[in-house]
Amino acid sequence: MSLPPKNMLAHEASPYLQQHANNPVHWRGWSQDSLAQAKELDRPILLSIGYAACHWCHVMAHESFEDPDIAGVMNRLFVNIKVDREERPDIDQVFMAALSAMGEQGGWPLTMFLTPDGKPFWGGTYFPPHPRYGRPGFVQVMEAVSKAWHEKRDSLVESAHGLTSHVGARLSGAASKGRLSTETLTTLADGIYGMTDLQNGGLKGAPKFPNAPFMQALWLSWLRTGNGRHRDAVIVSLEKMLSGGIYDHIGGGLSRYSTDAFWLVPHFEKMLYDNAQLLRFCNWAFAETGNQLFRIRIEETIAWILRELRVENGAFASSLDADSEGEEGLFYCWKEDEIKKVLGTDSSEFFKYFTLAKPSEWEGNPVVCQSDSQRVESVSDSETVAKLKAQLLPAREKRIRPGRDGKILTDWNGLAIAALAECGRALQRADWVIAAADAFDQIVSSAVDGRLPHSALGTKKLFPALSSDYAAMTNAAIALFEATSDQAYVKHARHFIAQLDLWHADAQGTGYYLTASDSKDVPIRIRGDVDEAISSATSQIVEALVKTATLTGKIGLQEKAWTVAEHAAGRAEKQTYGQVGVVNACELALESRKLILVDSADKPSLVPVANRNPDPRRVDIVVPIGTESDLANLPGGAAPPTTMAAAFLCTGQICLPAVTDPNGLATALRARDKTTA
Repeated sequence: MSLPPKNMLAHEASPYLQQHANNPVHWRGWSQDSLAQAKELDRPILLSIGYAACHWCHVMAHESFEDPDIAGVMNRLFVNIKVDREERPDIDQVFMAALSAMGEQGGWPLTMFLTPDGKPFWGGTYFPPHPRYGRPGFVQVMEAVSKAWHEKRDSLVESAHGLTSHVGARLSGAASKGRLSTETLTTLADGIYGMTDLQNGGLKGAPKFPNAPFMQALWLSWLRTGNGRHRDAVIVSLEKMLSGGIYDHIGGGLSRYSTDAFWLVPHFEKMLYDNAQLLRFCNWAFAETGNQLFRIRIEETIAWILRELRVENGAFASSLDADSEGEEGLFYCWKEDEIKKVLGTDSSEFFKYFTLAKPSEWEGNPVVCQSDSQRVESVSDSETVAKLKAQLLPAREKRIRPGRDGKILTDWNGLAIAALAECGRALQRADWVIAAADAFDQIVSSAVDGRLPHSALGTKKLFPALSSDYAAMTNAAIALFEATSDQAYVKHARHFIAQLDLWHADAQGTGYYLTASDSKDVPIRIRGDVDEAISSATSQIVEALVKTATLTGKIGLQEKAWTVAEHAAGRAEKQTYGQVGVVNACELALESRKLILVDSADKPSLVPVANRNPDPRRVDIVVPIGTESDLANLPGGAAPPTTMAAAFLCTGQICLPAVTDPNGLATALRARDKTTA
């Protein structure tokens, strides 16, 4: 059936697509009907991929997609399809890989030109409406592509077929088993350390991203080997991020990235996934260093998530926009006289702890940040600083807020749930664990016939879920079990693994695909091996399998986890730095740890020690004295005695002698192999 010649985005679930519903462009969402129309009209497809918090996506929309003349060219020459990359990462990853294979730098908005059957033949990112910035104008590009399509169609079709085959082999292909070895992580961590800006943190140069997979590789290396340089690289990166302008010092939370080499001026969009990962790193860093900076930032960031991202029934929205009133960062930046107007005589105190910085290339208002000495002093005087922020935040709330992308993404929520549960355990905040449980319950209740959606907005849900959704929710379930000892979460974890096996497993039993077997509109069914801002779907799956196997002691699941890890490692060998998450997950498979804590339910002495010493390689099981638990089996199936308080720490099939003293447990949990320190 032919689609009408009009914009059809008004009824889409994605807020990003709805933002484009009034464009004069005849946009369609990605669907089988949209692809069928391209074939029917025998026109190439103009595919535009972006997301709600993307600054340059908004720029291109205002400059080109809202312009009737430019829209007229688009409607005359192409079938125009708009995709939310967060809603359809399976589509985004395919075409981003295609752009990379063309030798082009990736980013969003992603602008791709496809054959009528959906195969890419040319593309780019942002195009201005007319030639500038050293880029051709968008109209010029479209007319050139259309001309080439009509004059060199056979050549373009052949090129598109070859490019699609290349991307398919890269993103979907199998590989022989890799060798699981701790040496792989050590070599990788050494390489990452060599790329690290030891003075300013993060990777050398600009822009700077909070690269979570890289930071986790360094942290895992430290945990295993005691290499203090790798630990310190993470600590310095966190300290610099948390004092720079990339951190929202008034309201809490981290922006997407900084445009400079000093974490000063960010792109101001704030993403749920960045902040979920930040919470875990701060939790680990606080446990290691005792630096109250990390505790304060955990509290501030969770307060922001609960205040500004929590939606009805408890789950979390995806992001906040960078722009308000058409200007990036306007909501977050301050002028000196604005500070003085709000704080009055207290403003001198504010400038004791904070700086307003305005680099020459930044056109907006000054950005709030801290020098190293101000960061240290603000931690010492945290109560005073909190009172200053408590005056500024209500004043800022009177401004026109940035837009919120309210869609609930299952995998991102899984990351946030796990982070809240872990931080709640460590800092004895039962309210955070309850918030995590509420979000988990909302995600689970959105399932239909046992299958999760990938995205939900109100009553609109996007099915089926991706493999990353089931993996993230498995890891969230285990984190909640560790925090509550509620075995219902173990049942959820096993159900999510079963759904992975049913809908996402490959025919050989060696791994999983990102999309479900009944997803009919994907150009290529990819595996999801490549990291983006978060660790890849494959890495999250390996972690989920390893942790569930460690928790339950099921031999078959342990064997499956090992097999999937081996084949993931084999695929990662060809592009290690693009698949750091897989290497990290394989380290968990090599050094899976189970800690069984037999302790008093009323006055525990060992459980608090475990909570204060988090370790991403470890699964903790709490058994009250005098009770039995079928989850508390030691390797080999033997159940530990439950007559007195004791801790049993096992790595793989080897367990240390039972520890009954809290100090002894702390020593055991913090033990490192110092040979490479």
